[in-house]
Amino acid sequence: MSVALENVVVLDLTTQLWGSMAAALLADFGAEVIRVDDRQGRDGPQPDGTWNHTFDLVHRNKKSLSVDRTSERGQRLLTTLAAKVDVVITDRREPELAADGLDYASVSAARPDTVYAQGSGFGPKGPDAGLPPLDELAAARAGMMPLLPQPDQPPVYAGHGQMYTSVMLAYGVVVALFHRKKTGEGQRVDASLLAGNMYGASLDLQAYLAIGEDRLLQPVSRLDAGNPMSGVLYPSQDGLWIAVTMPDTDRWWPMLAEITGLDAADPRFDTHDKRCSDNRLALIAALDDAFKQHPAEYWRKIFNERQMSADVIEDYEYPATDPSARDNRYILDLDDASLGPLRTLGFPIFMTDTPARLRANAPRRGQHSAEILRDLLDYSERDIAALEQEGVLG
Repeated sequence: MSVALENVVVLDLTTQLWGSMAAALLADFGAEVIRVDDRQGRDGPQPDGTWNHTFDLVHRNKKSLSVDRTSERGQRLLTTLAAKVDVVITDRREPELAADGLDYASVSAARPDTVYAQGSGFGPKGPDAGLPPLDELAAARAGMMPLLPQPDQPPVYAGHGQMYTSVMLAYGVVVALFHRKKTGEGQRVDASLLAGNMYGASLDLQAYLAIGEDRLLQPVSRLDAGNPMSGVLYPSQDGLWIAVTMPDTDRWWPMLAEITGLDAADPRFDTHDKRCSDNRLALIAALDDAFKQHPAEYWRKIFNERQMSADVIEDYEYPATDPSARDNRYILDLDDASLGPLRTLGFPIFMTDTPARLRANAPRRGQHSAEILRDLLDYSERDIAALEQEGVLG
């Protein structure tokens, strides 16, 4: 079975988890990703011997080159390596990259067909282009945080924007590689945390751009929802919440009334306008009482049997044990020689012929240094030994 990104070599100069995740997504589909680690960086298990689960997630399927970036020989080695690879991916800031000769201008001058992917905080242009790429700051500006809680509660930082940005950065690399295959041209790709957070709120933000109403800027109480059957949450008997998404109430009302024990012919609720306007609060109260009569699993069974547009809101325990997540490889079972059975996030994209694979766990720092220098830069064993003795390699 082939791999989609076979023979694509990526130099991973990322420093933050979301940037490293973008490189891991490329490695999952077969790219040879060379991660540059500081000589004194930490790898493997946590200091207390437990699994460094985040490290393994964002560096799986990669090779590690440990090099002293502060030394002249170390810098020269990296600039030489950057001119050999197909893709450079980084989340470092422009002045730091330029000082090391690893900015886009320097890399593309040495190899014009390089795809240079840079994750940024606020995009490559504009007055904030040089601000640090921190998801919390980008999320604060993207508009969603004040809308997540119930009214009169503080804004909520969900932390999802950085994952959207990881996917966008990897997607930009794949598009640029496709363009290069047709034209022979490289280019710079940028995906920013601001854009990632904005697109995480794309439906609401697009509505605001189109309508511009103040109501789109305020958190909405569940009691203020315009349609009791669409987007309103209801508590079940065991405390889990039910999400109902039935905007076409004329279609769904008879079935919803039946399963909740309400009268579909109740004159208060027998038209869409009555359900969503005049008697909206009365319907919310009636559904509140009805859903509290049974536990969440009772409701899920009915929703599934009737293919209704509703479900139970779960915590992380559900996807961790969900058969669909296992069968689609969204969750993988591992057997670590030191730590025993483990579970880890798998692959969010399913492909029939070129699937993502877990070929290797995250490498030890410098595990592949000699191999990389031999295979890509034609270094001799003597050259490699000299670099190790000088402390250039870790």
